[in-house]
Amino acid sequence: MAASGTSLTVADKAGRTDEGLPSLFSRLGDDVMFLVTSQMALLKVEVKEEATAYARGALMIVLGGLIAAIGFALLNVAVAFAVSTLFANANLSQPAAYALGFVIAGAFYLIVGGLVVLIIKSRLARQPAVPPRTVEELRKGKEWLKNEL
Repeated sequence: MAASGTSLTVADKAGRTDEGLPSLFSRLGDDVMFLVTSQMALLKVEVKEEATAYARGALMIVLGGLIAAIGFALLNVAVAFAVSTLFANANLSQPAAYALGFVIAGAFYLIVGGLVVLIIKSRLARQPAVPPRTVEELRKGKEWLKNEL
């Protein structure tokens, strides 16, 4: 088939000559490395996107908690005074009327703040933990590698 000192080549039906076995393995290795490198780049991009989404969500949780705390502090005082005037005819002492106002306002703002935290937490829970595009590319690469071998 081939003279000594030259690599073996095989002609296919179209008249092309295929490369030798070492060259094919080298090209296959290069293709596999390119595939792995591109999938790693995709993984890095997806992990960065996921980290950004989680950081944004965590910031929103902190912001919601801070807003709830400020609202709790300011409106609690106002509601305490308002409730204390409502109980002026109820034969309660002034400190008891203020305490009742703080309890009512506190319960309201704890509920509002808790709802904000739960809503953002549920949004974060819907984020996929596994990068879907990378998984799909890895599956395709596995299939391609099976077909090549």
